Amino acid sequence: MVRMRKQWPDEGDLVVGTVHKVLNYGAFARLEEYEGKEAFIHISEVSSGWVKNIRDYVRENQKIVARVLRVNPKKGHVDVSLKRIREDQRTRKMQQWKIEQKAEKLLEFSAKRLDKDMETAYKEVGYPLMEEFGDLYGAFELAAEEGVGALDESAITDEWAEAITEVAKKNISPPEVHITGYVDLKSYAPEGVEVIKKALSAIDEGEISVQCVGAPRYRLMVKSSDYITAETMLKEAAEKAIAVVEEEGGEGSFHRELE
Repeated sequence: MVRMRKQWPDEGDLVVGTVHKVLNYGAFARLEEYEGKEAFIHISEVSSGWVKNIRDYVRENQKIVARVLRVNPKKGHVDVSLKRIREDQRTRKMQQWKIEQKAEKLLEFSAKRLDKDMETAYKEVGYPLMEEFGDLYGAFELAAEEGVGALDESAITDEWAEAITEVAKKNISPPEVHITGYVDLKSYAPEGVEVIKKALSAIDEGEISVQCVGAPRYRLMVKSSDYITAETMLKEAAEKAIAVVEEEGGEGSFHRELE
């Protein structure tokens, strides 16, 4: 259950629910983001076409994304529609909800490190981080990438910042960028093969993978946390290899894409 500040959704909101009862005239679903609330889907709002059997479209324990049609807090009613939503909206909302679930689990791990319950965790850091970063997961991502200093300016205590950073670094893998380039290396020296070997050994293979496409062309593959860094590493690696063959009277050229 991802905790929300609002007690009820607004008309037009997209919500995630779990169907728990299917009747001939409609279905009831527990709202995952609003604790203790449920929504009703009338059979006329299940599909844009004629629905002969509602169970052909919804079933118990099914996760759904629906659009809120009406909200009546006094009666405790939330009416929703399955048909008034595009597939891309449905996919995006489900992905967002899954990320929020993961964020809540990370907050729970952080709270356990400080022997605090989830209600306290949301009050002390959850809601403040949502306010500052837009969503809870964004705060954890930043802490994983930049360390505890990323939370220095936020309105949370040092002990919370340290706990969140420790959990984030352990559970969030940094994004990876993979790019490829090609370098042509030609040597006219009698010991040309050795010159090429020397040129390739100048590349740090701990960060860059080198493969022979077919002499004189070699493929350079770089893996990094961001595109700009990867591009820089690729270019510098090619320049090192080219410098070696040019020093020995040969020539080299770099190609970002295969020609």
